[in-house]
Amino acid sequence: MQILDGNLAAKAIKEELKLKVAQLVTEGKKVPHLAAVLVGNNGASETYVGSKVKTCEEIGFKSTLIRLEDTISEFKLLNVIEELNNDMDIDGILVQLPLPKHISDEKVINAIHPSKDVDGFHPVSIGRLVQGLPSFVPATPHGIMLMLKHYKIDTKGLHAVVIGRSNIVGRPMSILLSGNSNPGNCTVTICHSHTRNLKEICLQGDIIVAALGKPGFVKGDMVKPGAIVIDVGITRVDDATKKKGYAIKGDVSFDEVAPHASYITPVPGGVGPMTIAALMNNTYRACRERD
Repeated sequence: MQILDGNLAAKAIKEELKLKVAQLVTEGKKVPHLAAVLVGNNGASETYVGSKVKTCEEIGFKSTLIRLEDTISEFKLLNVIEELNNDMDIDGILVQLPLPKHISDEKVINAIHPSKDVDGFHPVSIGRLVQGLPSFVPATPHGIMLMLKHYKIDTKGLHAVVIGRSNIVGRPMSILLSGNSNPGNCTVTICHSHTRNLKEICLQGDIIVAALGKPGFVKGDMVKPGAIVIDVGITRVDDATKKKGYAIKGDVSFDEVAPHASYITPVPGGVGPMTIAALMNNTYRACRERD
């Protein structure tokens, strides 16, 4: 069993981007600029956005963090996004989810111009992905593919089982794994809350991608020997023994599953760092395509 260390793989990607940015500076060209919009003061969102801003600094990107009260109206938030769309110095825009209940995620995502949609959530981005055209790929699935590539894992012909069908992870993950590429060229089964015989289906999986948001859902008896297990889950669970009062748990019961797996991602330190690395990749690309 080998741990797929997201921190190591992400470090390699960030080092490569750092060199590319240094080259841009040497040539007097524009440096990528990411704008992050944070609405409210959700603890997890603060952490995620903070990591993204810190990573920008590490690799030489410019970053702008826009903090807004959770009482902001949807209309005003859409105006903020439109200003960022029109700001020629901004290459990428991300609005940290979840948003307050009175604001439509869909309207906000659709308001971001596709050329600055570095989160890869816009319908134009998803449509191009489905058609196999160049596109900004949602950061988490993109990060998983980069991880598989980094560790030189050949996925051709494998049966991949994706648990979860969200537009952010599950569906785009299934498209990428079934695509004519390597990583890719898998036969893909998507499972969800209405799937019958889930355990039996998982036992057929050469690759299992768990992205359903239920801590410890995938147990040892659901994984066949030698499977590649990708844990996308990241849930805060109350834990009085921890200094912060909580622990971060994945969707996979790691101690049970690891002995069965050939490769497995830890939580934390697996998919999370790769998501940020993929976001930086998208931002660099957005900058270069606008040059």
